[in-house]
Amino acid sequence: MLVFLIRRLFQAVLVMLVVTLLAFVLFRYVGDPVTIMLGQDATELDRQALRQSLGLDQSSIIQFWNFLSNAAQGEFGLSLRQGQSVAELIKDRLPATVELSVIAAILALFIGLPLGVYTALKRNSWLSQAILSFSLLGISLPTFLIGILLILVFSVHLGWLPSYGRGEVLRLGWWSTGLFNWDGIKHLILPSITLCLFQLTLILRLVRSEMLEVLRSDYIKFARARGLTQRAIHFGHALKNTMVPVITITGLQLGGIIAFAIVTETVFQWPGMGLLFMQAVQFADVPVMAAYLCLIALVFVVINLIVDLLYFVVDPRLRVNLNRAGA
Repeated sequence: MLVFLIRRLFQAVLVMLVVTLLAFVLFRYVGDPVTIMLGQDATELDRQALRQSLGLDQSSIIQFWNFLSNAAQGEFGLSLRQGQSVAELIKDRLPATVELSVIAAILALFIGLPLGVYTALKRNSWLSQAILSFSLLGISLPTFLIGILLILVFSVHLGWLPSYGRGEVLRLGWWSTGLFNWDGIKHLILPSITLCLFQLTLILRLVRSEMLEVLRSDYIKFARARGLTQRAIHFGHALKNTMVPVITITGLQLGGIIAFAIVTETVFQWPGMGLLFMQAVQFADVPVMAAYLCLIALVFVVINLIVDLLYFVVDPRLRVNLNRAGA
């Protein structure tokens, strides 16, 4: 187990080094930060002074080392558009994105998993067929269209829910949350539904497919022959063996929710990192783009590591194979 963990940590560090190199190339060779910050009318003396203060007069190797050292400490310089620390900008926007992503992931998992099990066990019922038909919409419709339709129905026509912003939030130190007041919850409903719908339908259909395959396996037939109850067969044996691919997809989708919340945050003007990244792209704010790239890569690396460790909790066969390999 320890060898496996060390190997995975080494791979995670290697991935982060490659991503940091890509972010440095983006930071160093895309656009001219001096021209963006000073404008076209600046004198050459001002340009040289700023270039020296930013460390752009040093060699590429030294610049990459400085960039890597600062990135390890969470420092990515100043935003070219706002003139503020990139770390402070991300720190202000991070709570909104994490809150939206976690709520969307919880909705997708706790709704998609039971519906997937139900549609597998009751696959010939009319309700099961209706759920599967509805799930096609979640997979087929693009996220921005789903968001616009929800705004049109629940904000414009019915006037039940707000269509943009985060609403009233509570400050807990540097963290902010809208989960402790009704206004914040109302602002969270439509974006979280929009963001979770694709992941929900994906989990639903994956659980159903895996569950049906497991129910056709020989050891389920032997369990029925031994006289086990349907509840024990379905939830004690079939569902447990279904969870390995579900954990993989759910883990990757959680990273995808955080990474690709850009569209949802843009549609609902949700003040998170996705909206910050879109604004950075529009104004060629390279430090913010590089920081976002590194942060999202870190999220995926950490989630993949957690998913690998969860395999050993769910599937004992992996522990046996690892022990044999170690022996």
